[in-house]
Amino acid sequence: MNKKFYLLLLTLVLASLFVAACQPAAEPAPAPTEAPAVATEAPAATEAPAATEAPAEAEGATLAIEHFSIIEGTTWSGAHDRAGKRIAEKYDNVDYVYREEVGPDLTVPYAEELIADGADIVVGNAEFMGLPLKDIADKYPDVYFVSIIASDLTTKRNFIRLFPRQYQALYLEGLVAGALTETGNIGIVSAFPSGQVIRRQAGFVLGVQDAAEMLGKDVNVYVKYAGDWYLPQEERDIAATLVDQYKVDVLTQQTDSGSPLDVATEKGVWFVGKDMDIVGFYGWSNTDTVAISFDTRWEVLYDQIVQEWLAGEKNPETVLYLGMDSSMTLADGTEVATVDIMNDNKVGVDAISPKALPMIPQEIVDLVAQRREQMMKGEWDPFTEHAFISNGTGLELEGLPIPDKGTEVKPAGEEPTAEWLLGEFNFDLEGTQVLE
Repeated sequence: MNKKFYLLLLTLVLASLFVAACQPAAEPAPAPTEAPAVATEAPAATEAPAATEAPAEAEGATLAIEHFSIIEGTTWSGAHDRAGKRIAEKYDNVDYVYREEVGPDLTVPYAEELIADGADIVVGNAEFMGLPLKDIADKYPDVYFVSIIASDLTTKRNFIRLFPRQYQALYLEGLVAGALTETGNIGIVSAFPSGQVIRRQAGFVLGVQDAAEMLGKDVNVYVKYAGDWYLPQEERDIAATLVDQYKVDVLTQQTDSGSPLDVATEKGVWFVGKDMDIVGFYGWSNTDTVAISFDTRWEVLYDQIVQEWLAGEKNPETVLYLGMDSSMTLADGTEVATVDIMNDNKVGVDAISPKALPMIPQEIVDLVAQRREQMMKGEWDPFTEHAFISNGTGLELEGLPIPDKGTEVKPAGEEPTAEWLLGEFNFDLEGTQVLE
């Protein structure tokens, strides 16, 4: 009987195990509820590549500048080189590369080498050697080509022309120079007659004349041409001639070597700098000689071009003529205008040499501060304010002779167009004495 009982018990246990094995498993039931959670993540995963595809603004760029001269020891190419470096410092995805001493015959070959190495924006930093870039603009439609404007305004969809309104800062320099001169003679060591030289000298001359009128002075502005931008010995000889023969006691330049500054230092006359803060950035001379300089921040113009390229703009703005009312913020947070008066790392009236400042009447200092502030706000401009009276000298352009001496080409209070200033302003202002 016991055996029968155990056999029956064993049979019941085996039967229950068999039935349990045939039932659906209870544990996997939660799996279907988790499946939608996985499924809802899936679209995000498939869309991720589209979201992380590098948009135009996130792509890198290489800015390549072809410098017409050497960089070291020059203010023009030195300022362009500093601009390239500042752009690369501001943007993690922008590189700066360059070539030096590029003549017109090398512009295109070097540009094509730079493009082959990855350049996206190629700049010729002078008109005479930058213009050949237009000939290859169509060949490389995805590259921006850039050239300085002297007087030619040729553009293409991807061939950009630029120049800063340096004449605004030069006007402020002229106010300082006109106040400082005691002999009444100011000299300019200049390169050669060209649109950009004439524009810049005009701004300086207007400042000198305004200071002279305010102070009741008779002031002469002498200009003598060296024949090119970078001729150190010729520039030295001209500077010495201006001081020794013409009794100049304030000297400036529209050339690129440090020779005129050397002469000013040696002969104990005031010097007014161009293109860069030569004391603060280069350590050239000191504020015992350099009364004031103007600083050109080409990076403000390059910044606009770089931003358009990074944004994928196929039709960028092709003529940039920015002035003191345009600015950019550098990598270190400093805001800089396109041009400004600057000396020993100071800007505005603080840039006037501490040695020169006591020699300048307060009314001139106040006027420098006032006009600078107005130009920063875009409320005043010397080229709008003043009449343009021809001196009868300048540069005859094709179909555009130099206006006769005494001709009023533009009345006071009329704003000249950017195109006219850049392409047709071909005469010196009355009162400029051009020496042979």
